[in-house]
Amino acid sequence: MTEELEQEERPRRFSGFAGGVRLIFDCLLLAVALLIVGFVIFADSIEREAREPAADADGIAVLTGGVSRIDQAIKLLAHGKAKRVLITGVYRGTTEQELKKLASVGGQYFACCVDIDKDAHNTIGNAAETSEWVALHGYDSIIVVTSNYHMPRALAELGRVMPTVELLPYAVVDNNLHLDRWWNYPGSTKLLLSEYLKYLPALGRLGATKLVRAVFSGEMIAAEDLPQP
Repeated sequence: MTEELEQEERPRRFSGFAGGVRLIFDCLLLAVALLIVGFVIFADSIEREAREPAADADGIAVLTGGVSRIDQAIKLLAHGKAKRVLITGVYRGTTEQELKKLASVGGQYFACCVDIDKDAHNTIGNAAETSEWVALHGYDSIIVVTSNYHMPRALAELGRVMPTVELLPYAVVDNNLHLDRWWNYPGSTKLLLSEYLKYLPALGRLGATKLVRAVFSGEMIAAEDLPQP
């Protein structure tokens, strides 16, 4: 008898106005919990130290906006890790001489092997300009240089527009960002949270693009498999 009463009560849990409010509240709690867990995983996954690129590449794309990014990219070029560098997202008023001063070595490469993009204003723009540059030179692989906290979003945006290009990350470590016990540093927590909230839409765009490509690819394969008249 008790079991029958419990079964009758279960369907009523989310019935009526109060039940609808409770359902919405439970969904919000679940969403907040998932966001918090995702944020902790995101913060923990950021590179703590610089690592050499997994292999040499055709080109190097450095996204401006962080400490030492350009310097590290030119060093990689000087060490023969790639043939050419694209500096994307440069402020329109910045001159080539000012960019040279940011490179501790390899200033001579600006005359032959460095391209400067001043059209991109954000990471999406960086990805679009890099995609055009890669297509222009016919590159199959690039080393991506950006700050460690920015790397996940950069790879998501670049991977969305260049699905067939191999992306080799080279994360520049920002010493002003405290990754160990970041919750004790309000500035670091704010930066990580801001980047995480920007990363989620980028990840969503990447997933949606992959889904669309998979659907159209499936349709094309299916059409090819059809018997010819």
